[in-house]
Amino acid sequence: MSYRRLDTAKIIATADRLQSRVAERFPGAGLCGVATELHGLARDIAADAQRLEPPLWVLRLFIAAVTLGGAALFVTIGTIIPLERVAQDAVGSVQSIEAAINTALLAIVGLVALVQLESRIKRRRVATGLHGLRAMIHVIDMHQMNKDPATLAVDYVPTSHSPRRDLTAAEMERYLDYCSEMLAITGKLAALYAQAVADDGVARAVNDIETLGSNLSRKVWQKITLLQNSALQKTPTPRARSRR
Repeated sequence: MSYRRLDTAKIIATADRLQSRVAERFPGAGLCGVATELHGLARDIAADAQRLEPPLWVLRLFIAAVTLGGAALFVTIGTIIPLERVAQDAVGSVQSIEAAINTALLAIVGLVALVQLESRIKRRRVATGLHGLRAMIHVIDMHQMNKDPATLAVDYVPTSHSPRRDLTAAEMERYLDYCSEMLAITGKLAALYAQAVADDGVARAVNDIETLGSNLSRKVWQKITLLQNSALQKTPTPRARSRR
């Protein structure tokens, strides 16, 4: 077992186990559907990253064939039309050399574009996968948005338009913790793309996804901290218990 690479099978297993945990604790809740969707997305991204990891040999063979064909064409033209026949005087010689240089530069630019074509294709496919992952992160954030620890206060008075809140403090803490775990899984799924495609553009896009998930997870943990502090304040100290 290598500890220098992410194991796609273990990530999928973690998402599957999280789905089962959410379904057991909150059956019928919207978060259960989100966990199911995340499990399916984990499978899709793992398969997509696995397909992107090996080189595109068909494209590379095509580039090699175009390169060899272009080189053979230049050699053939240079053999059929010698430079001495084209250039009758000094002006014609300069023009011929300039045309040859321009043609060589265009050929080099075209070759570089062909070589970078594989990276552009993979980068576009990664962007499509990360787009779905970004949407999933925002969906998770929407489900934790109305889980406010302040609503558990004794003096809290809901309005007529307040959302239904029927979770206890312990249940809300577990709910928020599940959201944080889902956000952590999305970061690991994004990292699968960076592991499969060694490209600076892909690395920056993956880093943006991880930053987004981390920022939202930090917001979730602020709520969990409030719940834990509230529980500690309500728990009597040993001395207070002895007085009772």
